[in-house]
Amino acid sequence: MFPELVTIGETMIVLEAAEEGRLRYVPMFNKKQGGAESNVAIGVARLGHSAGWISKVGDDEFGKYLVSSIRGEGVDTSRVLYSQEYPTGLYIKERVNPEKTQVYYYRSNSAASQMTKEDIDWNYLKEAKIIHISGITPFLSESCLEVTQAIVAFAKENKIFLSFDPNLRFKLMANKGNAKEILLQLAKQSDLFMPGLDEAEYLIGTKNYEEIAEYFLNEGVSKIVIKNGAKETYYASKGGEAGAVPSFKVVNVVDPVGAGDGFAAGLLTGLLENKSLQESVEMGAKVGAMVVTVRGDIEGLPEKSELENYQNKRSDVLR
Repeated sequence: MFPELVTIGETMIVLEAAEEGRLRYVPMFNKKQGGAESNVAIGVARLGHSAGWISKVGDDEFGKYLVSSIRGEGVDTSRVLYSQEYPTGLYIKERVNPEKTQVYYYRSNSAASQMTKEDIDWNYLKEAKIIHISGITPFLSESCLEVTQAIVAFAKENKIFLSFDPNLRFKLMANKGNAKEILLQLAKQSDLFMPGLDEAEYLIGTKNYEEIAEYFLNEGVSKIVIKNGAKETYYASKGGEAGAVPSFKVVNVVDPVGAGDGFAAGLLTGLLENKSLQESVEMGAKVGAMVVTVRGDIEGLPEKSELENYQNKRSDVLR
């Protein structure tokens, strides 16, 4: 049986400092996992839908841990490949103080960066209802850019709903002089584009919701969702839906990393359940709020029953 949603991208080992302070003074780390696409897949699986993750990891203990862990979360990992030549990627999370978290990447020449079009099981992808990609993968390497562009073309050719989160990583994009052009082309070919407000401004030079929505809807996007942090999320579609959903109030933000992936998981789950765009955005906002109350990329992703029982329910929508 093929999964409803398939994601493609790199997941890395996360070594999280066990205590606050500069890394030079931290003696212990907690081993976890982190990857935008697998985070989304796990989030969707926890909410009761089938999800698959495609990637490449090193044929090493870290790679085996990642596959085992993600599979244990209910995600299909049957199309993940192992590399004998390249290692599993790594990043280290530093908690300088309660208000400041820094991340250091060690992903150059990782196994995932060596993915090619030949590594993709296209028949597997063809059965998906939704394919979800991010703007991280195309900047891992030239071959990963080719993979991303091929997946986008494949989704369009086979009329598979394509979700795209730009998820800007400026360190990765630094060596690509045409990074903005690459992201814009991917965005214009997506069915659902979900940038943060700052990301949209980077791409087209405006922070005006209506102008951003008009631009991308005119370029071929059918649904656009613009995230504006703790304030609200604006949404619009070619079908005429438009509005803003207030963000759920979070009293104590423990870890902001992973909030966007949680939002995407909730939103995509709503669409899989044939909810309206507004209802799907509300679900995404709720999941994102729950994620930031727990330390770690995936630890706060809720089960379906937890989401349904979430107390800070908001029904008012600003229009």
